[in-house]
Amino acid sequence: MSPAGEVVVDLGAVAANTAELARRAGSAQVMAVVKADAYGHGLVPCARAALAGGARWLGVAQLDEALALRAAGITAPVLAWLYGPGQPLDAVVAAGVDVSVAAPWALDAARGAAGRTGVPARVHLKVDTGLGRNGATTAEWPALVAAALAAQAEGAVEVVAAWSHFALADDPDHATVRAQERVFAEALAVGEALGARWPLRHLANSAATLTNPGAHLDLVRPGVAVYGLSPVPHLGDAASFGLRPAMTLSAPLALVKDVGAGQGVSYGHAHTTAGPTRLGLVPLGYADGIPRHAGSDSARPDVQPGGPVRVAGGTTRVAGRVCMDQFVVDLAGLPGAADAAAGDRAVLFGDGLDGSPTAEDWARAAGTIGYEVVTRISSRLPRRYVGGPGS
Repeated sequence: MSPAGEVVVDLGAVAANTAELARRAGSAQVMAVVKADAYGHGLVPCARAALAGGARWLGVAQLDEALALRAAGITAPVLAWLYGPGQPLDAVVAAGVDVSVAAPWALDAARGAAGRTGVPARVHLKVDTGLGRNGATTAEWPALVAAALAAQAEGAVEVVAAWSHFALADDPDHATVRAQERVFAEALAVGEALGARWPLRHLANSAATLTNPGAHLDLVRPGVAVYGLSPVPHLGDAASFGLRPAMTLSAPLALVKDVGAGQGVSYGHAHTTAGPTRLGLVPLGYADGIPRHAGSDSARPDVQPGGPVRVAGGTTRVAGRVCMDQFVVDLAGLPGAADAAAGDRAVLFGDGLDGSPTAEDWARAAGTIGYEVVTRISSRLPRRYVGGPGS
């Protein structure tokens, strides 16, 4: 373990989670989404683990992520979906990476790359079914499909799929979910009337993969669920969906000291000790990705309880503010407080099986989502891989 702690990623959990998602997907193929460095878990190791678990596709946001997968020797189908005008597509098209097309300029870029590389561009046409983010509007959709089919007839592109993305998949009974499914079905029919034959149709993210079988279609795109976090914690935790969190974040205490009652702790003295106690210093802070707003205020414990930490044989919480490189925990009342010493391991989150907190616990403390907790963990913390090839 480095002096500032480490991230341990269980690749066996990634593979097992993917296998469970594939089971739930039925006949639909699984695209494991490994964008954002596999949600902070490590792009290439997690991509390989997901493929070992049964994923047949990989999904990324950015072009460089797709090229990094190819550079690592990964040959599975990859979809990259976020780029802007002027970003060259030549390298990804030449590498056999599929690209999303949601506007005429993107189709032109794909055709241009095909012309320069001599490799037909594999495209997934994206329609905005109600998210209001990326994707062609339903008014723009017929012209985009017609242009793509013309480019396909010329041999410049191969239309691989039509796709879209939910706005409220984490609320599976919400009216917008069914509305988006209807809009997507209508868009598919419009394309078919123009001559499209849609080898693949995909709509479902993690939440829809777990809660909406009717949206599975030909392919599902789970992201955070691959890493063992529930995308719908209000409906069920990870274990209830057969998933296991893959990331454990821990650090050794850098200092333990005895203080008296009324001791102010950290910037602003947001925490004040209630009596004589021992304080432990955890050498992780917001520069490492620990949410600053997961600090606590001893004057308002019900409003701001602080991020949980397993240490000294029990669980305590961040005492006071999270600093750039460190935060403090108050060891009062913990079973092992009397014997606590510098070097003792403090676990911020893990799979929860040993009683440790989870990333979802930190999300609740910080008023955010588990996705943000794991993806924000800084690269200055080393990743150690277990449970997989080369670990």
